[in-house]
Amino acid sequence: MIPIRNIYYMLSYAFQTLNGQGYKDMATENFHNVADLCAAILCKGVSLQIKQGLGREYIEKTESLSTLRGRIDMSESIKTRSMLRQRLVCSYDDFSVNSPLNQIIKSTMMLLLHGDIAKSRKHELRRLLVYFGEVDAPDIHDINWHVQYNRHNEQYRMLISICYLVAKGLLQTNADGFTKLMDFLDEQRMSRLYEKFILEYYRKHFPSLHASASQIPWILDDEESTMLPVMQSDITLSKGNDVLIIDAKYYAHTTQTQYDVHTLHSNNLYQIFTYVKNKEAELINVPHKRVAGMLLYARTDEGIQPDHTYSMSGNKISVKTLDLNCEFGEIRDQLNEILASHYL
Repeated sequence: MIPIRNIYYMLSYAFQTLNGQGYKDMATENFHNVADLCAAILCKGVSLQIKQGLGREYIEKTESLSTLRGRIDMSESIKTRSMLRQRLVCSYDDFSVNSPLNQIIKSTMMLLLHGDIAKSRKHELRRLLVYFGEVDAPDIHDINWHVQYNRHNEQYRMLISICYLVAKGLLQTNADGFTKLMDFLDEQRMSRLYEKFILEYYRKHFPSLHASASQIPWILDDEESTMLPVMQSDITLSKGNDVLIIDAKYYAHTTQTQYDVHTLHSNNLYQIFTYVKNKEAELINVPHKRVAGMLLYARTDEGIQPDHTYSMSGNKISVKTLDLNCEFGEIRDQLNEILASHYL
């Protein structure tokens, strides 16, 4: 089990906004569960957004009016016989706070009110909801999460990401059809957070390295590439002609077992080997190149944990674990040691 405070630190790396002055005091707070942590982040973020002003968008509205506004919907006016009442049905753009982004935040805050979070947090959520009086609250299951960000709404990115974690990672539907909040993020959401945390950690603390989640091209003998899947690395660290490809894995079990024999997840090993060999082939004309790969699992409480380095066709492939159930300073030490061992 990962301490809740470490979830906050991981989120802080994944979303750099959480390193701002308004959020720093949260690092010293104690949270009952992840829902409580997400509620705290939303309370703080929404409070800051309200001070700046809730984002507004032009929303098209259609209604019967006694004065002309926008464009006349003639067919609807005739259909409703509004002209008999000296009114016209008009469609116009209203610069409103009732935007999809504000709707997502309101629905999520209302959902969190039914979760197992601190009473003080619920009180703060209710206080903030007053500012969303003109905002609709769609069902959380009907929300369209494909949000387009621009310079006008970029400040919403982190808040919407937290809402997404709550809606997708913390929701659980019971057999009776009711929905409740789980105490922890599901494996899929934790996996994405785990990958993003490691990438952003290396980006921040090792600026001499080029850290990215880059794609690796297939090195083909001809031009035929139809239906080949994209090779998308989780973390690629480059320093000159020295490349380390890390595939971050967050599983309930770090090994697979058959007849009481523990082996590595075969698909993971095939995948990292393919990444390494294609990356090496891409750099074929680069002198003194070195390409290595690593499977980095989140450590579980199982008795057997992989810790091996293999030499495969001229490349080093390592399989390691990262212990997240410790003080965050120890997590930093582990991540630093990974680089130290590779760049010796």
